[in-house]
Amino acid sequence: MKLEVNNSPFNEEQVTKLNEVLVSLTSQQKIWLTGYLSATSTFEAIQVPVETGQNVSSAIAVLPKQEATKPKNITILFASQTGTAQGLAKKYGEQLKELGFDVNVSSMSDFKTNNLKKLDHLLVIASTHGEGEPPDNAISFHSFLQGKRAPKLDHVKFAVLSLGDSSYEFFCQTGKDFDAQLEKLGAERIVDRVDCDLDFDEPASKWFDSVKAKLQEDAVVQSLSEKEAASTVLTVPTTEYSRKNPFQAEILEKINLNGEGSNKETIHLEISLEESGLTYEPGDSLAIIPTNNEKLVSALISSLGFDAQKQVTVGEETISLESALINLLEITVLSKPVMEKIAQYTTNDEFQQLLNNRDNFKQYIYGRDLLDVVETFGPFSCDAQQFVDTLRKIPARQYSISSSQTAYPEEVHVTIGAVRYEVDGRERLGVCSTQVADQLEVGDKVRVYVQHSPNFKLPSDETPIIMVGPGTGVAPFRSFIQEREERGAEGKSWLFFGDQHFVTDFLYQTEWQRWVKDGVLTKLNVAFSRDQEEKVYVQHKMLANAKELYNWLQEGAVVYVCGDKNHMAKDVHETLINIIAEQGNQSKEQAEEYLATLQKEKRYQRDVY
Repeated sequence: MKLEVNNSPFNEEQVTKLNEVLVSLTSQQKIWLTGYLSATSTFEAIQVPVETGQNVSSAIAVLPKQEATKPKNITILFASQTGTAQGLAKKYGEQLKELGFDVNVSSMSDFKTNNLKKLDHLLVIASTHGEGEPPDNAISFHSFLQGKRAPKLDHVKFAVLSLGDSSYEFFCQTGKDFDAQLEKLGAERIVDRVDCDLDFDEPASKWFDSVKAKLQEDAVVQSLSEKEAASTVLTVPTTEYSRKNPFQAEILEKINLNGEGSNKETIHLEISLEESGLTYEPGDSLAIIPTNNEKLVSALISSLGFDAQKQVTVGEETISLESALINLLEITVLSKPVMEKIAQYTTNDEFQQLLNNRDNFKQYIYGRDLLDVVETFGPFSCDAQQFVDTLRKIPARQYSISSSQTAYPEEVHVTIGAVRYEVDGRERLGVCSTQVADQLEVGDKVRVYVQHSPNFKLPSDETPIIMVGPGTGVAPFRSFIQEREERGAEGKSWLFFGDQHFVTDFLYQTEWQRWVKDGVLTKLNVAFSRDQEEKVYVQHKMLANAKELYNWLQEGAVVYVCGDKNHMAKDVHETLINIIAEQGNQSKEQAEEYLATLQKEKRYQRDVY
């Protein structure tokens, strides 16, 4: 949407400048700017002197609190096995609504844990099951709150009502757990917890009366004076994390998405972005800076005849050779520049011939690493420092983000397929993918930054989308659907997913099926190539639905393709041309032009690798 002179209070020059800025802003930046302009329309901006060369922070005037008649929201969560806690939660919720409060009553199993950070006031009514265990509908939430992924809740006010049976050893344990953990996470207690035995009516009623009185008391909010507002400054750090300055992010969850018996290993990784300030949108990528396999580094140093502890300089760092090769330098990808630098340290004729024969060189470097070069063409006359100087910094590996930041505000998820193959009788390991699969565990940290992808983005909420993502190519589409679910988007959505076997390789199966059931995902077509004698791929499913797919295109749908560029993406591209030609009664040239037009209009977007 663009500003125009005739529908705005700005002159032509101002409109031109504003449109140039607006088109470059992310959603988060637009939201921030809206709030900032609202603030400055009421208060004079606070001028903060900035000296050249200093670290800069943004100074934002804190708005005075608005007069309020009630807390913005009250969430009542119940942990109920037999229905008692649920009944109380619904009864108390109705009473609070009658008093004019905005109330949401929910089972813990239905409550999205990422919404915890959006809460204002939280009431927990929890029964205890068995020997101090949470009820079935609270197991997941209870586990989440006790785990590392639980967020800080210092913005939340809470109260807990426990229901139990004092004949059991761990009387009201679930309620006690919630009460203690909420406090530990920084939440402020409204009233003390009350533990109810089987005869719960009177103590529960007294607890609720206390809560109700406190909520009504909190509803009267004193406004800050204009003077106080002007003197209060919120400082927002502007640290930017990048390739040179990656964020050390903690791993929150690690799950192998493939079932037992699969010949694949696909890791779902959940990473904390807390306190990083990093933001992303669906379609962006997460860059992970990996470390090299220690066994490979050891073998390489041994083959070169170097001392692993020899001090070398890389950039401005002076560290051991071993540390440099593990943490800083690329040793698994062979390139012409690296090979030409190494060539100056050998007189091996075969090596020189290899460099001069383009086809042979291309064939040789595919799948091989520096250890192959050293073992095949050594010895080399360089010393440790000279060898290090031939190498480039280890590059980040980029993975399509498979989560929505709207749904997971301080997390990022990625979907990583472990790469393992054999060349010349030696197993080769994908640097980042096998580090994640074999070495990293929950609690470990990885070096990350966000790589924004302006050409792979969701359209407006009402626009239909067609997503083609076999294997790990499905990752960005998980973020698309999460985002659309959070935004309540009404546009139709259609996913084509493929892999080898339905039983072991249907990545995020339960999520896709739930989204179809809930209407968030309109259509789902899957192709499992090895489940029948004749291989079936996503393009075959597209052809089988050619008429409807073309109709979606005619309705304005945007097509997204993510995955292998050398095979899948080419096949899907040709399939789209064939569908357009057949269903649109066009020649192949016309169909190619149609698809090219879609690409120009950003209605055909690809994230291929």
